[in-house]
Amino acid sequence: MQFIAMLTMLIDHIGYIFFPQDLEWRYIGRIAFPIYCYALVQGHLQTSSKPRYLLRLLAIAVIAQIPYNLALDPGGLNVVFTLLLSELVLIAVDRLPKPWLGIAVVVPAIWVMDYFPLDYNAYGLLLVLIFRYIRSYGLVIAHLTLNIIYMFYYGWIVQMLSLLPTLMIAYGPSVWEQLRKRRVPRWVWWSFYPGHLALLAVIRIQHFGYLPEIEWLNRLSL
Repeated sequence: MQFIAMLTMLIDHIGYIFFPQDLEWRYIGRIAFPIYCYALVQGHLQTSSKPRYLLRLLAIAVIAQIPYNLALDPGGLNVVFTLLLSELVLIAVDRLPKPWLGIAVVVPAIWVMDYFPLDYNAYGLLLVLIFRYIRSYGLVIAHLTLNIIYMFYYGWIVQMLSLLPTLMIAYGPSVWEQLRKRRVPRWVWWSFYPGHLALLAVIRIQHFGYLPEIEWLNRLSL
């Protein structure tokens, strides 16, 4: 599972940078994000220390930010910030006496995540919540509904392929469980995101011969 997530994300980013006209790379890349959302939920449920889990996410997000800006998006915040905020929402909702009271937490979080230039914005939070609170075939229905909404409002047609991991979880649980057992070393899993972005940033700079203007870094220097 982890290897599939890393490989498909790498394919997605290579296509985004070097072959933007070939959407096949992006189609394959849609597989990665749902796996990362699912992994976040599993980490949330299994971690022995929520504060340490949050600190690891924060460290990865900070380390990956400049490589992300150089490689992919000069004006945005990388996807680990999206996952970090989603984890904060999960922690807050878990502490409420009734899950439905989480609406008071989720709605402001959606606004914040759509306001700031986060990768996947509130879509990421909503997908994390689907993996956390919905089971079995309801996963597919909820994920499909989310994708349809974003397809009509934001034109995210290619995102429909992100249903593939969810279909596997719902309709092939034994196969999915076998994939889950094939784990990469923890340090590889945690370091792959910033590491591959740094490598792609170097290759991109060498290939295109320029540095993109990083908006948030420029604002800090004023």
